[in-house]
Amino acid sequence: MKLAARVSQVTPSLTLAIAAKAKALKAEGIDVCSFSAGEPDFDTPAHIKAAAVKALEEGKTKYGAAAGEPKLREAIAHKLKIDNGLDYKSENVIVTNGGKHSLYNLIVALIDPGDEVIIPAPYWLSYPEMVTLVGGVSVIVPTDATTGYKITPEQLRKAITPKTKLFILNSPSNPTGMVYTPDEIKALAQVVVDADIFVVSDEIYEKILYDGAEHISIGSLGKEIFDRTLISNGFAKAYSMTGWRLGYLAGPVEIIKAASSIQGHSTSNVCSFAQYGAIAALQSPQDCVEEMCQAFAKRRQVMLDRLNAIPGLSTAKPDGAFYLFPDISKTGLKSLEFCDALLEKHQVAAIPGIAFGADNNIRLSYATDMATIEKGMDRLEKFVKSRI
Repeated sequence: MKLAARVSQVTPSLTLAIAAKAKALKAEGIDVCSFSAGEPDFDTPAHIKAAAVKALEEGKTKYGAAAGEPKLREAIAHKLKIDNGLDYKSENVIVTNGGKHSLYNLIVALIDPGDEVIIPAPYWLSYPEMVTLVGGVSVIVPTDATTGYKITPEQLRKAITPKTKLFILNSPSNPTGMVYTPDEIKALAQVVVDADIFVVSDEIYEKILYDGAEHISIGSLGKEIFDRTLISNGFAKAYSMTGWRLGYLAGPVEIIKAASSIQGHSTSNVCSFAQYGAIAALQSPQDCVEEMCQAFAKRRQVMLDRLNAIPGLSTAKPDGAFYLFPDISKTGLKSLEFCDALLEKHQVAAIPGIAFGADNNIRLSYATDMATIEKGMDRLEKFVKSRI
């Protein structure tokens, strides 16, 4: 069977593959400490589930508008105005099947074959694959620990060519957890405006911040950058709603209309009754988010202290999200070999940095319970000491 050529150009998701392998080992009765999954271990807050149940009971189980329930689009636009200083109306918003889907819709709507998309590395692994699927060209800009794994304005300016169409910005970052400062965001915004390109700001982790870190939405910095900005976000991380598949894209009406047309011919509307859970998430008190953030902060500190006490490993302190991104280069192993051996010999699941464009690192998620963190760090320490 001859499949479309584009299929052979796409790399399967390593994060999903390793998470699946860890689950399979657990199903066999093997005690696995998994730091692979990018999802909170908390249940979805009760009031959000109750809103979805109520919608089910009220018969909200039929087809809906492809771009999303009007009340949810209005709630998202209100949230973006109040929380992020972005003056959007409901027509500037489309509800999608998860944050990932919002990015895919955007790239299909905006990128032609040969168009260039600037992606700082380390990057979330699906960014370049989406660009590849539409025939675009990913321009990967490497960063390292000296700049906090953040692209500089100079790097961005140098990467721009006449073919550049889009810059992907992710803060707080997956996989590094780093957060761009307001001054750094302002400097990048100026480059985007000067070059007259688009920027999509992936803000899925915006509410998971530590130590006074501040999230600034790049489009809030003035009309010129606002007109060139798209916002990708969702409900998975902040509200522990990963399985609900609820995301959104906000931006210029013309692009949102194009994304809606694409969605209308692919997935159609997002699950109708689930959208009422999202409305409750936005319109209810945010105490549940703060409670989860406090738990993540404690876990972050424990894992960070344990990691930095292991000879041969080093990692910077992240300001957001729920990941650490330690450098493993002193072990003499590249990331895939390191993670394979760690899982096979010590039953600890981690994600190889090669998936994020950084082969000397691994990603560890601390969105798990403290007992698993302590046990997993014991095993990781034993493994690394056997290598050094």
